[in-house]
Amino acid sequence: MSTNNSKQPVSPAAGLLSNTTCQMEEELSISFSITFMTVGILSNSLAIAILMKAYQRFRQKYKSSFLLLASALVITDFFGHLINGAIAVFVYASDKDWIHFDKSNVLCSIFGICMVFSGLCPLFLGSVMAIERCIGVTQPIFHSTKITSKHVKMMLSGVCFFAVFVALLPILGHRDYKIQASKTWCFYKTDHIKDWEDRFYLLLFSFLGLLALGISFFCNAITGISLLRVKFKSQQHRQGRSHHFEMVIQLLVIMCVSCVCWSPFLVTMASIGMNRQDFMGACERTLFTLRMATWNQILDPWVYILLRKAVLKSLYTFTRRCCGVHIISLPVLKFYTLF
Repeated sequence: MSTNNSKQPVSPAAGLLSNTTCQMEEELSISFSITFMTVGILSNSLAIAILMKAYQRFRQKYKSSFLLLASALVITDFFGHLINGAIAVFVYASDKDWIHFDKSNVLCSIFGICMVFSGLCPLFLGSVMAIERCIGVTQPIFHSTKITSKHVKMMLSGVCFFAVFVALLPILGHRDYKIQASKTWCFYKTDHIKDWEDRFYLLLFSFLGLLALGISFFCNAITGISLLRVKFKSQQHRQGRSHHFEMVIQLLVIMCVSCVCWSPFLVTMASIGMNRQDFMGACERTLFTLRMATWNQILDPWVYILLRKAVLKSLYTFTRRCCGVHIISLPVLKFYTLF
């Protein structure tokens, strides 16, 4: 690039700039980044308030564990938007001149660590939520006696520490995070990969993300099938089952959002890691899939904002008035509302 033709001393950041570039839409400027970050922060803030209020209202063990995990997921999304968004806005405001404002590569390292952590941690939390609900439905006695609030907090700590460890692996291995070809974000090395270690980081990230999605799908399937079997066999304990239905529907929506948003990016990173496609052919695709992944942090909180009793009752009333017929009995809504 032209910046490398300068006769100034080469900084560490200069060595991390890709010698290739890919086209980006000029419209995706600082104003877009600010708007995107603001919407994400406001959405997650509203969801956090709703979840905290629900946690105070419902102190039952079978609800509190789920609400605690859900709150952790939304808080992680919140800080992911706040930190990554703030760095992205700063990069745009500085005209993406990394050599000037990040000569020691500290900011790029922080950006890369936050990108990996805010990507993997919500996926891990989604799978832990699915496992918790699966145990609660299939092994209710074990769940009520063994899975306490203390255990849930220990699981949360373990998930966060593991995500931090994965994010710090390149630093611990004396590898730097790379400024990507678009010069707008930092991640593992994705161009001209020849070293097994660089390939390992990409494959590990993709494997862990896809594994978390697979665990969520498997556990939610078992939970759903178990609930349906109980529903058709007996009408006893309807209230307890309704709470399980409520939480499982929340999980299913979260899982679908995560799969749609994250799968393309995870598959793209795996393809680059396995040298299935050259970097230049995947550059613009990577940018597109990255933007899809960031939408997950905006859509997650709306699951908790929209799937509430008041919202669903209003939607039910509106639908009934528009159609002019009695489509669904109102008590059934109890199965689909958590708050």
